[in-house]
Amino acid sequence: MIELPGRPDNLTDVPPRSYQVRPDELEGAVRETLSHQVARTRPLSVDPAGQAIRRANRIRRRRAAAGVALAAVTTVLLSAGIAQLGAETSRDGAPIVVIGDPGPTNRPLPKDSIPGSVPSPETSAAPPAGETLVSAAGRRLVLPDVGPAERAQPLPSGKGWLVVGTPTTAGRSLWVVQDDGLVQVLLAGAGGIVLAPDSLQVAWRDGGDLLVAGVVGTQLIGAVRTPVPAGAEPVRFVADSVLVRLDPTGAGHTLWRPGAGPLPDSLDRKSLNVYGQLPDGQLVGQVATTDASRTCLALLAPTRRLEQVRTGCGPDLSQDGVGGVSPDGRWLLVNGRVGGTDRSLLVDLQRLGSAATAVAAGPPMTGVVIWVDGTNASYLDGTGQLVQLDVGQVRAGKPAGPAAVPGVSTGDQPILVKGF
Repeated sequence: MIELPGRPDNLTDVPPRSYQVRPDELEGAVRETLSHQVARTRPLSVDPAGQAIRRANRIRRRRAAAGVALAAVTTVLLSAGIAQLGAETSRDGAPIVVIGDPGPTNRPLPKDSIPGSVPSPETSAAPPAGETLVSAAGRRLVLPDVGPAERAQPLPSGKGWLVVGTPTTAGRSLWVVQDDGLVQVLLAGAGGIVLAPDSLQVAWRDGGDLLVAGVVGTQLIGAVRTPVPAGAEPVRFVADSVLVRLDPTGAGHTLWRPGAGPLPDSLDRKSLNVYGQLPDGQLVGQVATTDASRTCLALLAPTRRLEQVRTGCGPDLSQDGVGGVSPDGRWLLVNGRVGGTDRSLLVDLQRLGSAATAVAAGPPMTGVVIWVDGTNASYLDGTGQLVQLDVGQVRAGKPAGPAAVPGVSTGDQPILVKGF
């Protein structure tokens, strides 16, 4: 052992410290030190509680904004759909507009049947369910899941059909049948239903009111209504107006322009039926005469309160209202009688004056008349057979005859449509 000079050992010269500490005193000192450390506030680099609170606030704000937006959208849709279609006025009554899809189906529509094709044994043994459409060319198309109907038109998009049901004790229905097989009811329990030629509008009777609405997709929007007399029914669209028949058993029509006020007071008291419109806007109609057993044809001016512009009498016309005007306004097909026999008649409208000339065109017509062009037309007779006539042959004394539609049973009454 080496000793430093002057220092007997490595101890300093400070006063000696007592190392005699009782265990309880040591324990108390440790506790006091730890308590001071816990009580001292130290900054944290991350605040978990603050982050959680801020996150919750953001979520709550987003949910509140989403709820307000959803409520606004719902309000707009309800206003544009149900409110506009069923509650434009304070008039009470059972709603007839059905928005929804009570009977969806994913079955695709069958393909067209070309004339002359032979139906399969399965088709012959079990006729397809639904309504059968027939084109002017004789093609056949079956619409599934649609009740009894009397008229159909292509949708504005061309991807389906608007179908008007036959009258029942509960009223009429209007369906949308899409090409993917989806069937949706637009109207139920309505009175008379009329479709615009372009299928963009529909007019119908609801109790004591007449309504017009636009067709957008598979919904009716922007409905406008006006009160009408008892028994009045919409007949057809004439440009932006609706032709309304005031008395179903008598004469009289008027034109109502939706949004321009109530039904006008100016009424036509002589027109019985209106068959179509000429390119210049005049209407071709049947008018009553002083002789109750005799009717005449007349050109009516929509801009002059349906005033008769030109009148021609002579043919023995039926009063069933079935008829159609060619696209060029030259010809009228109308039901009548020749020699006491019910026939369809071809009338030359260019020679309509003090007298009208008509020739027998074929068997009597039912439903609509489809003019393919200015000289060819098609219609269905009372047995559901298709009649295709050529004006040149009819004028030459060769009336058209009926022909069975392939796939349509005898006695069935399909719906003649334009297109496909």
